[in-house]
Amino acid sequence: MPHRLTTRSWGLSRPSAINSAAMRAEKFWRWPVLVALLATIPAFYIELLENLPTPLAIVIYLAAAALICLSLWQVARQVSYPRQYLRSNALDLVLVAGLLAAALLAPSANSSVALAVRLLVAMLTLLRMVWAVKAWVTRGGLGYLVLLALLVLGFCGVGFWALEPKVHSLGDGLWLAFTTAATVGYGDIVPTTPAAKIFAVFVVLLGYAVLSLVTAAIAAMWVESSERHLERDILRDLHVQLRSVHQELAALKEQLRRPE
Repeated sequence: MPHRLTTRSWGLSRPSAINSAAMRAEKFWRWPVLVALLATIPAFYIELLENLPTPLAIVIYLAAAALICLSLWQVARQVSYPRQYLRSNALDLVLVAGLLAAALLAPSANSSVALAVRLLVAMLTLLRMVWAVKAWVTRGGLGYLVLLALLVLGFCGVGFWALEPKVHSLGDGLWLAFTTAATVGYGDIVPTTPAAKIFAVFVVLLGYAVLSLVTAAIAAMWVESSERHLERDILRDLHVQLRSVHQELAALKEQLRRPE
């Protein structure tokens, strides 16, 4: 008997009957699709920068679209209601259409419309990747969040190192990534090229969210510790009062036993 499970992409309350084979297919395709979506980030800059070949970006966009379609088909053929499953994964379908459009449009440096479409695809890709790792983030452990923040900042630092001419070392790239993600903006190093400025937008959206999760987890630990101390104090006072009531009841029983 298939069991009930909420849908994969949006976590909608409307359930879709998914059996164990479909769940295994989802788990199998989750990471290949995530890797393909990660590859679309350099593909965006391959299209934007003139000194890199655009056919490579086209191949990456088409490969990512093909992997998403293949993953949807592999899972949809296992579920009891494939149309309902596909409707519940509308983000993946829209993303496939966007990736195909990004592969077929003119280079971003020559067309503002193509640049706008690829920016939209990049935003949807970011949303899809965040949703893919949501289970890893929502485990509640501070170690997971710190590791995720380090990975994001490291990736952003490498990106600034590759895209910004004023960043001469990986350390400068990591520093620019941190100041951008934290919205500090000291001004010692700033993005100057269009590619670096566009990259800074994604660094703020993703990096600030990750850093906020880390600070929120640390604050939650302090609040939880304070609540535990408060609960212990309340329980200690309650035990003292119960002990006092018990002693008073014992004294009252003793008085009632005494003859007049």
